[in-house]
Amino acid sequence: MDIIRQIQKRRTFAIISHPDAGKTTLTEKLLLYGGSLQLAGAVTARKNQRATTSDWMELERKRGISVSSTVLQFDYDGYRVNLLDTPGHKDFSEDTYRVLTAVDAVVMVIDAAKGIEPQTRKLFEVCRQRGAPIFTFINKCDRPTRDPLALIDELERVLGIGAFPVNWPIGTGVDFRGVFDRQTRQMHLFERTDGGAYRAPVEIGGMDDPILRKRVDEPTLARVAEELEVLDLAGEDFDDASVLAGEKTPVYFGSAVNNFGVQLLLDGFLKHGPAPKGRAANGNALPPEHPEFSGFIFKIQANMDPRHRDRIAFVRVCTGRFERDMTVHHPRSARQVRLSSSHKLFGNERETVDEAWPGDVIGLVGLPGFGIGDTLTTDPTIAYREIPRFTPEAFAFLHNPNTSKFKQFRQGLDQLLEEGVIQVLDLPDAATRVPLLAAVGPLQFEVVQYRLESEYGAASRLEPAPWNVVRWLPPGFPPSELGSLVLPTGARLAYDMGRQPVILFPNEWAADYFGQTNSKVELSALPVANA
Repeated sequence: MDIIRQIQKRRTFAIISHPDAGKTTLTEKLLLYGGSLQLAGAVTARKNQRATTSDWMELERKRGISVSSTVLQFDYDGYRVNLLDTPGHKDFSEDTYRVLTAVDAVVMVIDAAKGIEPQTRKLFEVCRQRGAPIFTFINKCDRPTRDPLALIDELERVLGIGAFPVNWPIGTGVDFRGVFDRQTRQMHLFERTDGGAYRAPVEIGGMDDPILRKRVDEPTLARVAEELEVLDLAGEDFDDASVLAGEKTPVYFGSAVNNFGVQLLLDGFLKHGPAPKGRAANGNALPPEHPEFSGFIFKIQANMDPRHRDRIAFVRVCTGRFERDMTVHHPRSARQVRLSSSHKLFGNERETVDEAWPGDVIGLVGLPGFGIGDTLTTDPTIAYREIPRFTPEAFAFLHNPNTSKFKQFRQGLDQLLEEGVIQVLDLPDAATRVPLLAAVGPLQFEVVQYRLESEYGAASRLEPAPWNVVRWLPPGFPPSELGSLVLPTGARLAYDMGRQPVILFPNEWAADYFGQTNSKVELSALPVANA
């Protein structure tokens, strides 16, 4: 019964959004209300304010965006919360997609002035494919916004999901005073704090409370009452089963930067969000209360602690109980591994953890040989296939301009490759051995260059490559037949990191032309698994 009780206490979720919708700010304010921070600062904080907790990389602070997912674990109201802050920019979407394999639900942040944006829609579709429950936070209600009813309509029309507003905004822009909770029929009127650094003072009462009504003008109250009547008559009903099935999203309005509505979102998610769910292993559903320990690695990060230059593997615990110093089976290498250096994570801060349960995310430090997607288990028959691979869309050569720094350059690039965000392709007939990098988006190359110099002291020079499309040859394609392929002008044969043959094309037209001239060869737009 102990494991069932521990599972019910866990909540593991990610926050997703289009860039600049306020995702990282909301992450920090959830920590403030969860009791893990005493003072919150914004991403655009002044120098005398604290830097954002979840953005630990110096480049993230300089650019004001998240470029790497971060795990933040804290206890609140009897729950153990594992919160994963993800990058919003499309060039870092591969990192985000991998994180979504490790969570049980997501909070989707929407800018109240912009509505559904392209990256939000892409991430929503990934969540829908995984059947993840989605909670929606419509942010920045203290700025000029679109009509709230129009935002709800867009959610349902564009995303094709039922939307139930759990609360409703009272005023918008500079007149935003708070929200009306439709389930308790109470108004929550907030007061602003200096820079949103502290919890916002709040007064709670009914719509007919004379003291609260003095804080809101009559036209606003009348409009809110009219909109609530429309929702009660024509809107969705709240249904826990539909929420957990990903068919309906509870919607919360607020302002993360001013702490309006943040606690209502946190409390609502913990009450209605899912406990850790079972996972498919070897084609069979494995419940979290399965007695044998198992988990999978969904992320690897090098140099989170610059003093030690180490690497940390992020593991989602799926079944059983994790204990520090336990010995587990690593199926890919077929060897036994002792897990002695295990940590609870909070951004780039660590704390040794002695045990963990399904739903928890732990960090394993200093263990070589681990890769993205690897299973760790005490039962050798368990193997997870959770991590998807993505097709690169950007290619560039990375030169080392300083030959005296070759060792640092090579070591740094090798460690960054282990994180799985970029790949190196091998051109077999290349005159010089310059690494050809491949990534989902070109900003990944900027991150590689920055980290090579700041973390390893190795400068680099980037040269754009002439290809924009990569396709995989069929598994087991005979090497003897590679020379007989008819390649269009500008196309090149290469090998990926798993030694699978690929063809690089300058554009989609060239890839289509290859298909016409080599009709018996069926190319794949998705990476081919290692043999």
